[in-house]
Amino acid sequence: MSEEWLQDPHHHLIGRGDDGYPELLDQIPGPPQALYVNGNPDVLHLPALAIVGSRNPTQAGARNAYEFARHLGSCGFCIVSGLAQGIDTAAHRGALDAGAPTVAFLGHGIDRVYPAANRELAHLIARNGALVSEFPLGMQPRRELFPQRNRLISGISLGTLVVEAARRSGSLITARLASEQGREIFAIPGSIHNPLTRGCHQLIRQGAKLVETAGDIVAELAPLTGHLQQIAVESTPNDESPSVDDREYLLLKKFLGHDPIGIDELASNSGLTIEQVSSMLLILELEGAVESLSGGRYSLLS
Repeated sequence: MSEEWLQDPHHHLIGRGDDGYPELLDQIPGPPQALYVNGNPDVLHLPALAIVGSRNPTQAGARNAYEFARHLGSCGFCIVSGLAQGIDTAAHRGALDAGAPTVAFLGHGIDRVYPAANRELAHLIARNGALVSEFPLGMQPRRELFPQRNRLISGISLGTLVVEAARRSGSLITARLASEQGREIFAIPGSIHNPLTRGCHQLIRQGAKLVETAGDIVAELAPLTGHLQQIAVESTPNDESPSVDDREYLLLKKFLGHDPIGIDELASNSGLTIEQVSSMLLILELEGAVESLSGGRYSLLS
C-alpha cells in the first residue's frame, strides 16, 4: 500500500538520517523513524511556531488564534498545529489567508482525515504546506495517539503558543513537551472568569511568556531564526509604524484618536461595516497600535 501511495508526486516518505529529515525533530527524545508527508517537505525546514488550544474555544479565542497565525505567517513563520477543530483550525486558516505555509501533524495514518469536517482544510494545507504523520497508512485515529503526535508539533517548532486551554487539556501536554524539548512557551492571558484561560494562566505562573501581541513572539524568537532579525525590530509592540494595510491605516490615522471611540461610531465615520471595523481593530490591537477599553471603545496608543 505504501508503494502505491508514494506514486503520487506530492507524497513522500522521509526516513531518519535522510537529508530531508527535519533537524529539530532529530533532536527530540524518541524521534520518529520515518515521516509520511503529503505536500511540500521543504516547509519542514522553515522557522516554525506551533499554535494550539481548545477544541471548543470562545469566539474571541478562535479570532486570536487566526489573527496571531496570520500575522506571524506574514512575518515568515511556518504555522504548525494538529488539524483539530477549534484553535488548530483557526491557526491553519490564519496562515493560509496570509499566504504562509502551514503544517498539520496527524494522530493517525496520513491517508485519513480527522475530523471529517476538516477534509477541505486538509487539502488546502497539503497544497500550501504539508500534512505529516509518523503512523503507518491505514492507522485509525485513537485517543492515545494524539499525545504522541503532540511531541512532533512542539518538537519541530521554535516555540509553542497556547491560546485557550482548560486546566486539563491536551494543549498543556504539548506545552509540557515543548518545555522538555527546550522550546519556548507562550500563552495569551484572559478573563479570570473564563475556564478556558485557566490553563494559560497556569502556564504563565510556571514560567511561560505572557504575550499580548504577535510582535511579542516575533521579538522573542527572532534571535533564533537569523534572517528574521530585522522583522523583529519592525514588529515590536512599540513600533510607531505598525504593519497595517491601507484600510487599517486609514482607520488608524483618520478616525482613531487618543479619545475613546466606539465601533459603531468608527463604522459610521469611516463608511465601513461593523464587521470590517471589528476585524481591523483586532489586527491593530494585536500589533500594539490601539487599546481596547471598557464599553467596547478603543483609543490610539502613542
